[in-house]
Amino acid sequence: MGETMTTGVDSERPGAGAHGGSEAFPDDGEVSRDAFEVFRDDWGIPHLRAADALALARAQGYVTALDRAWQLETERHRLLGTSASCLGAEAVGWDRFVRRARLADTARRCFGRLAPETAAWVGAYVDGVNDGLAEGASRAPEFAAVGRAPGRWEPWTPLGVWLSTHILFAGFPTKLWREEVAHRLGEDRMTLFATDGPGTAGSNGWLLSGERTASGAPLLAGDPHRFIEAPGVYQQIRLACPEFDVVGLAVPGIPGIAHFGHTGGVAWAITNAMADYQDLYRERLRRTPDGGVEALGPDGWYRAHAHTETIEVAGADPETVEVIETDRGPVIIGGPGGALGDALDGDLGGGSGGDPGGDPDADASAEGHRAISLRHPPRVTGALGFDVLPALLRARTVADLDTALDRWVEPVNVVLAADTAGGALHRVAGHVPVRPDVNRLRVVPAEDPAYAWHEGEAAPLPRTEAVGPGGIAVMANERGLAAPLGVEFAPPHRARRIRELLGARTDWSPAAMADVHTDTRLASSRPLLSLLAWAPGLGPAAERLRDRLLRWDRHMDADSTEATLYARLRTDVVHRLAGHPALQGVTGADDPWRSAAYPALFRPWLAAVPRIGYALESLLTVGLLPYEDRLALVAASAEAVAAAAEETPPAPWGELHRLSPWQALPDRPSDGSDGSDGSDAEAIRPGVAGDHDCVLSTSGVPGVTDLFARGPAARYVWDLARREDSRWVVPFGASGVPGSAHHRDQTPLWARGALVPVVTDWGLLHPTTRHPEENPAMTAAEATTAGPAVPALRAAVHEQKVEGFGTVRLVPVDPSADVDLLHGWVTEERARFWGMGDHTREQVREIYEFVGSLPTHHAYLALRDGVPAALFQTYEPDADPVGECYDVRPGDFGIHLLIAPAEGAGAVKGYTDALLTAFIGFVFRDPARLRVVVEPDARNGKALARMVRVGFELGPEIVKPEKTARLAFLTREAALRLA
Repeated sequence: MGETMTTGVDSERPGAGAHGGSEAFPDDGEVSRDAFEVFRDDWGIPHLRAADALALARAQGYVTALDRAWQLETERHRLLGTSASCLGAEAVGWDRFVRRARLADTARRCFGRLAPETAAWVGAYVDGVNDGLAEGASRAPEFAAVGRAPGRWEPWTPLGVWLSTHILFAGFPTKLWREEVAHRLGEDRMTLFATDGPGTAGSNGWLLSGERTASGAPLLAGDPHRFIEAPGVYQQIRLACPEFDVVGLAVPGIPGIAHFGHTGGVAWAITNAMADYQDLYRERLRRTPDGGVEALGPDGWYRAHAHTETIEVAGADPETVEVIETDRGPVIIGGPGGALGDALDGDLGGGSGGDPGGDPDADASAEGHRAISLRHPPRVTGALGFDVLPALLRARTVADLDTALDRWVEPVNVVLAADTAGGALHRVAGHVPVRPDVNRLRVVPAEDPAYAWHEGEAAPLPRTEAVGPGGIAVMANERGLAAPLGVEFAPPHRARRIRELLGARTDWSPAAMADVHTDTRLASSRPLLSLLAWAPGLGPAAERLRDRLLRWDRHMDADSTEATLYARLRTDVVHRLAGHPALQGVTGADDPWRSAAYPALFRPWLAAVPRIGYALESLLTVGLLPYEDRLALVAASAEAVAAAAEETPPAPWGELHRLSPWQALPDRPSDGSDGSDGSDAEAIRPGVAGDHDCVLSTSGVPGVTDLFARGPAARYVWDLARREDSRWVVPFGASGVPGSAHHRDQTPLWARGALVPVVTDWGLLHPTTRHPEENPAMTAAEATTAGPAVPALRAAVHEQKVEGFGTVRLVPVDPSADVDLLHGWVTEERARFWGMGDHTREQVREIYEFVGSLPTHHAYLALRDGVPAALFQTYEPDADPVGECYDVRPGDFGIHLLIAPAEGAGAVKGYTDALLTAFIGFVFRDPARLRVVVEPDARNGKALARMVRVGFELGPEIVKPEKTARLAFLTREAALRLA
């Protein structure tokens, strides 16, 4: 078995591929920015090779900046609390929270405590990011759309990105919800909605021992389910140097590979442990005469840290935020006075008072205003666990991995791992503080020492036999290995279903793992369908609905109309429960999300209808309602849904259940309302199978929407026999640049559950100039359907970097969105030869709508680094009046060009020639085009001279109704000489 498990690994080593291996690198001990190479596979996935670990870290940062510049900028703003400066008022809530939570200060503190070698490694990554940002930003149209340049990364920025990504990961706002439930429904109802049914986690991972695989070696597979963002939260990448050679899923902005990796000798994967390690403290604050802030602690009142910061808001006035930190931690809700503090004093969590579980009014008259502070391990310990990241890359065995993970901090994960020597690992990794159990449930009083953390202590981290009975280990956020560390866990359905599927065969291969990834059986449907089966007094239509759903196989398949009917029934039941008197205290006008006591950022955790939807299974089985009431409620829902279905038959589930990813600057795809076929909307928002309790956990919000934002943020299969047989996929693509060939090329595969091969043979990869391969294949028709109003956000039909000038992108004209721009250009005196000087805006729009309706004519905006620089039109001469004025040859291709009145254009030497270089590159990339034809006004001497200078041959004058023109021709041969 040992030989089988290591087959092919040596052929993947950095020295075994292209360019002669490690001898190609300098060995002078310095980290040169040129001491790395970038290869890409057919999917644009970067494979990096460097002289040493520091050069490789720099390479990773550099390539990430090229591929994901806008994403990196978004993350930098998120950690600094400056998102509103780009995105406007809608981002103020996040900025306010981040500043009050002091995430940037925590990141600086954690960076300062890194081991020197780790700090140097993180710093090298940041150097690479800064090296590549300007070029990456020049290719990312979002920067032009918001009118901003990328900011510089600091050495501690990656730690801040990690913090901001995971600060809400453990769900501390749920404690606010439990407080509200206890206050409004009673202490005994506090965990009513938390009985293994939060519905907010859906990650899967599984490990098969060699006895269950075709190769005889372990397979490790799974899919992290997170909020899906575009660009994606995971980056497929390979990192190779003489010390290690690792493939895996990196987090853009973070060096190394934290969560899912394969070193050739050992592979690992994680899921969220669902541990509780963040506490909320009810603080008493008061203002001092000098404007400072005091907090009440176990030893009485003391001076708290306080300062004020300003949040810049695009399109609005700046806002100020007071940042306060007590001995417990930063204050994230409320303050020492003012309207918000007063609201908190009366409304926040009144059920617990000074003693959780005690007299509701015990501390109502205490001095000071209520506020809530957040205490979490990185702020307390000054550690995130980043010293682990380089060690993971160097791991050769599960023992190496296990030792490294002992130092992990944030977030707390369950880990599965296996190596080629037969070792396996199943453990929890992270830091969980030791404190009273009640801290995990709710907000606790700051002044009572009974709720303090045991300083310097951490809870023991569970581990178990790595591979359980039958050679199978599963992790799916269920109440299992990590049960002693948390409160709410995912229902057991996914874990059980995965074990059931894996136990059915003993010849598993990487290709077969898709059968598990895409399983759609919804076990949590049982309680609702059981009540439906016994629902009394149903009318004929409702009986037909019942019979149909009871015959249903309970699979939420994309083509299933029964799945849609079940989802409709579930939604109706959720809303009827929300209106039931038993839940009256937390629904309707009393819904906690309406409370002004809480920042809007936390309202998703406080909304009753989603809570009811996620906990529906338990609410239909526990004693909230008598059995007869539950039957009656489901019967009423069946009648309503059946009546609606008779009137409007259900569509297939996949037409309703569509991906709705988060984007800092959303695309605006065509949905068909503009007369297009809507195919772009389908590509960006695909309809898929699954549901929140399926293995294919595509989680909408039951009772609110069938759209989903949570789902597989990646899929992977790590093969310990032959790493080159491993597979992976992400929801979008390797590039974060709109218009790139690899921006969304993996979306169709991801939507149907297919996987991309992990290429490890350097000879099969493409050496590059460090740029991702862009989109030379997009047709004009394909690009026309993209059409966002902002030109820089449209898909490009051509993109070309012109040395010393910038990046030129050709995007289709949108007549409605671009009318003001085009009208301003064509009516200037300098454009008099264009013949539209007296046209109105409406006439200009109509002309370009007509041009866009012709299959033989096309109009494009040329963007220089995202800024409109020219109007470029193409046409087939034999379909144009000009074709009647000369003998058209096969391969002739006509163009019109109007250079924009760009400020500073004259300051760039060769401005027009540089644009012509890109236009000619676009035209002659099609081998069928043999000669460019132009027809400038015969009086336009400057244009004619320019054409001759770049290689055009002048032809005869021709007389057209609107002008006398001079033909000029550029052959393919002359264009190649020019290039």
